[in-house]
Amino acid sequence: MKIVLAGGSGFIGKKLTDLLITKGHEVVILTRKKLVPMYNETYVTWLKEGAKPEEELDNVDVFINLAGVSINAGRWSHHHQKQIYESRMKATTELLRIIKVLKYKPSTLINASAIGIYPSSLDTTYTEDSQATANDFLGKTVRDWEATAKRAETIGVRTVFMRFGVILGNEGGALPLMTMPYEFFIGGTVGTGKQWVSWVHVTDVVQAILFAIENDHLNGPINVTAPTPIRMRDFGKTVAHVLKRPHWIPVPSFAMKLVLGQKSKLVLEGQRVVPKVLIEEKFDFQFPTLHKALEDLLK
Repeated sequence: MKIVLAGGSGFIGKKLTDLLITKGHEVVILTRKKLVPMYNETYVTWLKEGAKPEEELDNVDVFINLAGVSINAGRWSHHHQKQIYESRMKATTELLRIIKVLKYKPSTLINASAIGIYPSSLDTTYTEDSQATANDFLGKTVRDWEATAKRAETIGVRTVFMRFGVILGNEGGALPLMTMPYEFFIGGTVGTGKQWVSWVHVTDVVQAILFAIENDHLNGPINVTAPTPIRMRDFGKTVAHVLKRPHWIPVPSFAMKLVLGQKSKLVLEGQRVVPKVLIEEKFDFQFPTLHKALEDLLK
C-alpha cells in the first residue's frame, strides 16, 4: 500500500516508518523540514507557504496523522498549551483539505488521539464504549482533535482514532523522565501512588497502527494501551525491581505541581483504560505486562 504519514519524524513516526517499510509498504512523509531519508521513504513538503503537497500525492491508500507538538516537551505554559492545541487542529485540517482535493480518495485515515479524553478517576474503568469526557485542557484538545478528523467520514474515508496511553520507549515519551530518579537511587512513589498508569510499549503502539490499517472493518476510537494498567506506586516498584534500585523517596504532589505546573496532571492523575477493541480483535500484545516491557526497555 501507499501510505502517507504526517508526523513521521517524531518518536512514534520513526518506528512506524521502519515497520511499514519492512512490511513492504511505500511510505511518503509530509514534512516542513529538509530531511535525509533513513528507511527508503520519500518526503513531501507541507504546511509551508506555497506548498501544494496534493500535487505530489496520487493513488494513496492510507493517511496517518501523528502530527502535533509533543505534550511531554516543556512546561505547560499558556503559550505551550496553545501550541499543542493549534498544531493538532492545523495539521488535521490541512490533511482533510488534501484528501478532499485528491482525485482518488484514500480508503483510510488513521488519526492519533489520547486517553486524556477520559476523565481522571481512581475507580472507573474506561473502554471505547465510555461516553464520559474530560473537561480539562487535554480532554478538550483530544475531543476537538477527534471531531475534526471525523469529518473525513463525510467524504467516505474510514476514520480510526488511536487513543494512545502512556507510551514507553527509550527514544522519547514518558519513560526517560519516569526512570531518571531511580537511575540516581532517589526513586519513589509519585503523588499518592493510587493514580492509574495506562501504559503501552512503543512496539505495541506501532503494531496496533498497522493492525488498524490491515483490519478495514475497524473504525472510530481504539484504546492503545496494554491490557494491564497499573497503579503509580506499583509502576515505580516495578521500575525499581527491573533496575535493581531502591524505591524509597516519595515525591509529594505539591513538589510535582511546583516543578511541572498544570503538566503535573499527567503523573498525578490518571485513568484506568482497557483496550477492549484490541482484545476482542485478538491483537497480539508483545508486551502485555509492565515487567516484560521494562525488561525489554531498561536492560
